[in-house]
Amino acid sequence: MPWHFTTFRSKTWLLASLLSLALMGCNQNLEAPPATEAVQPVSTDTPIPTPIDPASESAFLSIEENGYAHLFLFRSLNMQLTRITTGSWSDIAPALNPQRTRLAFASDRDGDWDLYVMALETGEVKQVTNTPQYDSAPSWSPDGQWLAFETYVNDNLEIAVVNVDSGETVPLTQHPASDHSPAWAPDGRNVAFISTRGGDSDVWLANLDLAGEDRYKNLSNTPFASENFPLWNRDGSQLLWSSISQTIGYSGLYAWNVATPDRNAYWIGDGNVGSWNEAANRVLAAVSAPNQTFLTSYDLEGNILFSSIPLTGRVRGIAWGSLDLPAQLPETFIQAAADVPAVLWAPIVTPAGDVPNQRFAVVPINDVQAPFPQLHDLVDESYNALRLRISQEAGWDALASLENAFVPLTTSLEPGMDEDWLYTGRAFAINSLMANAGWMVTLREDIGAQTYWHVYIRCAVQDGSMGEPIHNVPWNLNARYDLDPRTYEQGGDYAPVPAGYWVDVTSLAYAYGWERLPALPTWRTYYKGARFTTFAATGGLTWYQAMQELYPVAALTTPTRVLAPSLTPTNTPTLTPTIRPTRTPRNTPTPVYTPTITLTPSETPFPTLTPTPPTVIPGG
Repeated sequence: MPWHFTTFRSKTWLLASLLSLALMGCNQNLEAPPATEAVQPVSTDTPIPTPIDPASESAFLSIEENGYAHLFLFRSLNMQLTRITTGSWSDIAPALNPQRTRLAFASDRDGDWDLYVMALETGEVKQVTNTPQYDSAPSWSPDGQWLAFETYVNDNLEIAVVNVDSGETVPLTQHPASDHSPAWAPDGRNVAFISTRGGDSDVWLANLDLAGEDRYKNLSNTPFASENFPLWNRDGSQLLWSSISQTIGYSGLYAWNVATPDRNAYWIGDGNVGSWNEAANRVLAAVSAPNQTFLTSYDLEGNILFSSIPLTGRVRGIAWGSLDLPAQLPETFIQAAADVPAVLWAPIVTPAGDVPNQRFAVVPINDVQAPFPQLHDLVDESYNALRLRISQEAGWDALASLENAFVPLTTSLEPGMDEDWLYTGRAFAINSLMANAGWMVTLREDIGAQTYWHVYIRCAVQDGSMGEPIHNVPWNLNARYDLDPRTYEQGGDYAPVPAGYWVDVTSLAYAYGWERLPALPTWRTYYKGARFTTFAATGGLTWYQAMQELYPVAALTTPTRVLAPSLTPTNTPTLTPTIRPTRTPRNTPTPVYTPTITLTPSETPFPTLTPTPPTVIPGG
């Protein structure tokens, strides 16, 4: 028999019940009120399912564009995406109320991250929380009067609830682990959430009818995977979540059946964010490729229901349900849909009459510390725009010091990097010393058989006005040096979730045309092979095509490199090496072990072993 919605007898009992949930992570063994006093079944009979009209099925998605996340309306019938919010801020984590009349979400539109509720009939938006700390990931109570949400307090993510009308807030969790992404079950007596209390990010279930440690159950229990975005279906019989696994073939969307609680969750399909439809027989999913996000849908057997739709950026939440929207959308929706996203940058080609065969030159990037502070003439404006944006978002100039920018063909990189994008002038590598200083962290993401990284930079101002907290555990590449054979073989280990507010460099870089690169197959035993700080503006070119924009074909096929008279680069293709004929050409140049940070200094200073302290932007 399906689980029914429950009604609360009074506000007094609800507060008591919510306070009982505050045991999460505490050592007190308080008991929750008996279930017979807590709930009243709506009906003792099995309800007759209401037919679902596909025309009324609509989804609300938070999608990043131009480095901001906006809300979009997706109509299942006509497969169209319509922007319904816009502005120089982000709206994330949409959640439909049980009555399908209001949409809760989180936004930093007023400078701080707070919760808001939108009336779907009129588009009117009401602010629910008003605090300096980060509030996000709302989940409705069965009666639609309360929101469970994640909040950043005491340098940690915790879970609380707030009354939608009065703003009265009750804290729920107090645990040193990161507790976030609550999902309030339709029965009112269970709350699913993500927690790192087991070492990595797992799905946990809190049963209010139990006490002590019996109250909590680890539903996913995956040692080498990070779970996210738990969501109940309409009747509470199944729980959906996403998983990013460090083991090949196990990432995607999973569903856990309440009727068989001791059985493992079953895999539905690829995806890193998912949502049930009203009848819970289909799932809408955002699927992440290495540098692109797509929207698709599955049935419960994993069959794909429509072709993937490419999106402008990362998906920050999905809410799918059957609702009656007005024939004429609210005026705020229409205005947002008509907004045209601004162009973030445009290439400006520097005139250079001595460049042969219409090839491009590399040009200097000003005020940047790097062995060769130059980039391809078609991408330097994009880099400068990205650098300015990160400076504004993080409060300091994180891209003023690079481990590498352009690398001349006369300079050898480490083994395995003979065809690295740094040679093309279309790539840069952030100074990895910032990771040792605690100003940069990376999260591991295995996509298919390749490993990618998500890079975050710490904000200079930690009052909640910049950045967001990191939710999941990062990957510590330096753990391989702890003399533990296990961590050495797996290329590191999980690290505790760092405190503070951070800027997502990977997502911002993508908005400006810069892609992350996969780690080399040897990255577990070869630190440089991780390439976790390298971004490339490929422009849809292959490496060989990009190299031909700078060099003649002969320079790429002749294996012997001859050092130029000076290591000081120029902004013209005079960097093309002198061709020396060889008796037996080889396809792969012999690598020369020349550390890039120990080259003879030119007029441009090199980065030191001590990271440059961040420069706080006035008024940031």
